[in-house]
Amino acid sequence: MIAEQLRKSILQAAIQGKLTEQLPEDGDARDLLKEIQKEKDQLIKEGKIKKEKPLPEITEDEIHFEIPENWCWVRLGEITDINPRNKIDDDTPVSFMPMALLDEGYSDNFKYEEYLWKDVKSGFTHFSDNDIVVAKITPCFQNRKSAVMKGLINKYGAGTTELHVIRPISNLVSSSYLLYLFKTEYFISDGILSMTGTAGQQRVGKTYVQNFICPLPPMEEQKRIVERLISLISQIEELEKDETKLAVLQKSFPKKMKNSILKYAIQGKLTNQLESDGDARDLLKEIQKEKERLIKEGKIKKEKPLPAISEDEIPFDIPDNWCWVRLGDIGIWAAGATPNRSRIQYYQNGTIPWLKTGDLNDNLIQEIPEYITELALKDTSVKLQPKGTVLVAMYGATIGKIGMLNIEATTNQACCGCNTYNGVYNWYLFYFLMSHKQEFINQGAGGAQPNISREKIVINLMPLPPLAEQHRIVERLNQLLPLCDNLE
Repeated sequence: MIAEQLRKSILQAAIQGKLTEQLPEDGDARDLLKEIQKEKDQLIKEGKIKKEKPLPEITEDEIHFEIPENWCWVRLGEITDINPRNKIDDDTPVSFMPMALLDEGYSDNFKYEEYLWKDVKSGFTHFSDNDIVVAKITPCFQNRKSAVMKGLINKYGAGTTELHVIRPISNLVSSSYLLYLFKTEYFISDGILSMTGTAGQQRVGKTYVQNFICPLPPMEEQKRIVERLISLISQIEELEKDETKLAVLQKSFPKKMKNSILKYAIQGKLTNQLESDGDARDLLKEIQKEKERLIKEGKIKKEKPLPAISEDEIPFDIPDNWCWVRLGDIGIWAAGATPNRSRIQYYQNGTIPWLKTGDLNDNLIQEIPEYITELALKDTSVKLQPKGTVLVAMYGATIGKIGMLNIEATTNQACCGCNTYNGVYNWYLFYFLMSHKQEFINQGAGGAQPNISREKIVINLMPLPPLAEQHRIVERLNQLLPLCDNLE
């Protein structure tokens, strides 16, 4: 279930320090551990807890993930007393909790009955306020039957023997933090592997709990983690009331987030505008000079001038040192062709990649499944596009889909390619086209077969930043967009 996956991910992120900020004023958990060890030594000296055999040193091989620098790894037995015994008056009323009254899942809810201590002190586990209880028998262990004891009658209680009781040695360790740790897949999955006993009667032993390697944050961060988890798990519980709504949210959220990031990027809201970058209007003049030179040299054809940009066309504000251009201003656009399928010599033993719109992947194109021959390239209007060409689909269901060639290739007529002029970063154009997909779809609507043409593409507006900022925008998008993909 989606809610369950979210809870597991959030708990794991929490114990890796990824939900909270590490603050210098929190101090270092290694100093915290020294204080806990002093308290433990004092409690042993006073006879309040037993001195046990030293636990083994933690080895590198045992560490499953990285934690923040001001955290430390510790064995649970170093900071807690496991399965302690209470010494109180026989006629004291206390709470009694059989397994059935302990909730499973991610809450710490439980109920209890009232007994006199003399009636439950033998043959049961002992606990008191602020202790954590964890079911040790299958399937209760896997189902996360665990809770922090609070509100007990006279602060004491007893319960089923199928519980491990974990008592923090010091108030420098949060019981609630430990409880969430015990509900993580990290604790549960390794605990299952340690189980002993016959089928249906398997248990997690005390040795596993004692030796469990615990990521220990400073005390203030323990509190922040608990507060953050309470808030997030509460929100998930609300969403879980409608699992269908949650499924839609999880599916659509990464796409919406990606679209928002692209939108902000092409509006200049993800990067700083630096005076040293210059003005894109000067860049546009240089691009126009290059275009005129290529026309003069006969390398490209002179075409009908594109229409001037009117105020009414401009869809949003851009930074002062950017300018609006038409796509036809920034590169050479050309559609491909399909060599005659009936002429086998155009395809058999071909060595030149020939791309169809179905091969576009909204990413770098490394390989293409179909090839044409040198003869097809010579005899037909198909064109060999260089590495770095930005491609966009013009027809049908793939309209607006894009790609960038990482190899030389030809394309069919449903695909239009652009080779940018100097001063236009091809990756910036790539990301702009990605952000512009819905506009292309809208422009292609209305016919039996949705389509756009080269002529429609080249008159589309694009915000042009200075070249240095184009590179910063691409760098920022390369950092952010993969994070959206990881949410899918």
